[in-house]
Amino acid sequence: MIDPGTISAILIGGLVLLLAIGAPVSISIALPSALCMLLIVDFDRGAITAAQQMFGGANSFALLAIPFFILAGVIMSNGGIAERLINLARVLVGRTPAPYVQTNVIANTIFGAVSGSAVATAAAVGATMSPMQRKAGYDRAFSAAANIASAPAGMLIPPSNTLIVYSLAAGGTSVGALFIAGYVPGVLWALACAAVVFVYARRHPELKGEPWPPLRVVLTTFWRAVPSLGLIVVAIGGIVAGFFTPTEGSAIAVIYALVLSFIYRTISVKDLPRILYEACRTSSIVIFLIAVSTIMSYVMTYARLPQLIAESLFGWTDSKVVVLLIMMIVLLLIGIPLDPTPAILIFTPIFLPIAVSYGIDPVHFGIMMVFNLSIAVISPPSAPVLFVGAQVAKVRLEPVIVKLVPFLLVLIAMLFVIVFVPQLSLWLPGLLGLL
Repeated sequence: MIDPGTISAILIGGLVLLLAIGAPVSISIALPSALCMLLIVDFDRGAITAAQQMFGGANSFALLAIPFFILAGVIMSNGGIAERLINLARVLVGRTPAPYVQTNVIANTIFGAVSGSAVATAAAVGATMSPMQRKAGYDRAFSAAANIASAPAGMLIPPSNTLIVYSLAAGGTSVGALFIAGYVPGVLWALACAAVVFVYARRHPELKGEPWPPLRVVLTTFWRAVPSLGLIVVAIGGIVAGFFTPTEGSAIAVIYALVLSFIYRTISVKDLPRILYEACRTSSIVIFLIAVSTIMSYVMTYARLPQLIAESLFGWTDSKVVVLLIMMIVLLLIGIPLDPTPAILIFTPIFLPIAVSYGIDPVHFGIMMVFNLSIAVISPPSAPVLFVGAQVAKVRLEPVIVKLVPFLLVLIAMLFVIVFVPQLSLWLPGLLGLL
């Protein structure tokens, strides 16, 4: 039987090589993992074991929440919800300097919480706000950077598919606790972006605020947005209150979004095949990544990779602060080429036992990981949200990256606050009795 060291070299070397030559992430995980499986056992039993691991990884009732929440987000994106939430954000901004950019930040936070997708948020809100910002004479690169930087707030504010994936990878950490734990860090993310915009606007006096709208307009706008915000109250409130499971809550979210879109008359029956196809395509990518990652987890367990890494860290330092810093730096770097889903599936089994040994709550660690990987999805050079945000703003990537740097620096500083002040993540779920 082949030794674990060789297995580790094949697994890690194959993954790095395939990613370096531009292979899809799922293939980069699947091929080395399957090869290692065949080497661990004979060919026939190895192929069967690999298939069983994939089926077992995808065959989960809790996992059904992901395609349902994705479908709800696609319906919302196509159902005119973004426009109502943007209007709400505009009346909330009022006389704040650079109102159109601040509106973008707030609208991204609200819509991201509804859709659960950073890419969809940057596309939907950015496409609506960019023409307004150009007409008002705003710097296009800075406006695009603000849109990109604020879009991932929805990865923290529930319903969050990323937190569901972490729950599965962590062995069943409470989804309800993770959802509630994401609120404060998600709001802090939005406030950090708003602070950068405020400082920028103070240096550009021409970006003046607008007069407060009449009270009647504020109340009307808020009333029109209430049904859209109701999705969060119904789905997340029901999950936290224990009325239904996350999977059941995701199905209710689909029904709610569909009924609301039909009431608004923003989608019709003929739009459903296109919406279902879009949701199916996105869901299949996530589910396949989870399935192939279970093979990798099996191989890593055989090769004792988590234990070896833990022993190396413990042998090098016994400082909790240093270990956390190392893990955060690794996740930040690896999250740039890797999508958050495979990054969580690969590194949670490695890092979580180490974190728990230092007394870190699994819920807090999950928020750390997702906050970290949310920064990675907007970090150059290969971040998907970065490309989408620049595309919808119709501006070249290079000036957007320059304007994005202040946002990245503030968000990285906020990451360390989240890491070393655990009560920011744990206070709210503890208050509700979820821990």
